[in-house]
Amino acid sequence: MGLFRELKETFEVYKERDPAIRTKWDVLLYPCFRAMRSYRKAHRLWVGGHTFRARWISQRAARKTGIEIHPGAVIGKGIFIDHGTGVVIGETCEIGDNVTLYQGVTLGGTGKETGKRHPTLEDGVMVSAGAKVLGSITIGKNTKIGAGSVVLKSVPEGCTVVGVPGRVVRMKNQAVPREKLDQMHLPDPILQDLRVLQRANEEIIHRTLALEEEMRELRRESGHGGADAADETSSPAHRQKDAEALRRCNKPEERDYEEVGDCVFAD
Repeated sequence: MGLFRELKETFEVYKERDPAIRTKWDVLLYPCFRAMRSYRKAHRLWVGGHTFRARWISQRAARKTGIEIHPGAVIGKGIFIDHGTGVVIGETCEIGDNVTLYQGVTLGGTGKETGKRHPTLEDGVMVSAGAKVLGSITIGKNTKIGAGSVVLKSVPEGCTVVGVPGRVVRMKNQAVPREKLDQMHLPDPILQDLRVLQRANEEIIHRTLALEEEMRELRRESGHGGADAADETSSPAHRQKDAEALRRCNKPEERDYEEVGDCVFAD
């Protein structure tokens, strides 16, 4: 592919995902463009068995661009690495088409295992700033990984991952990540879980108060307790206050996402 044709095609890719770009000549200023040109050359050498030369080219590009791509990785078309500083792509990574990575992303391994030890990112995946995807796992198509997340298990397509360790949630009416690169409006599953626990605690209080009221009624009906049964806790004002609090407890919690039960990262 000639340089001018490559500039034109790359410009269309970058323009779709970065509003800062103005002309096709701006492509030359992007670290991603230079890193990918070096990667393509190094990858051809790696496949041809010239591993030392391939590594030399990749390390030289890493020093110049801040993007370290192992020449053994397999990368598809339309990749966009925004800013790029601190991005690491391991040897056995497989990256599909139209993938977007931001600064500080690591696609790495989890130890000294051999063979396939790095993640596979399918088409349309977006990995936000500082996220870590580790191990021989698969990230499904059009999945979005939130900033700073640590993903250790495979993710189905069309999901959103947030947290450390990452937890998978499925957004309502989620757009394809590369069409709407939204890194801010992500759900907070930990906060949602805390609210669920709060509701459960309020329900326990509700039932305890109801049992106490039933016990007072039984005492009055059986004639035991006398004047003690008509204490201030059984007054109409107190019961009305309890009822109002309990109605608030029973209000259902509105969630803005549907949790994927079989994909939550928990033992």
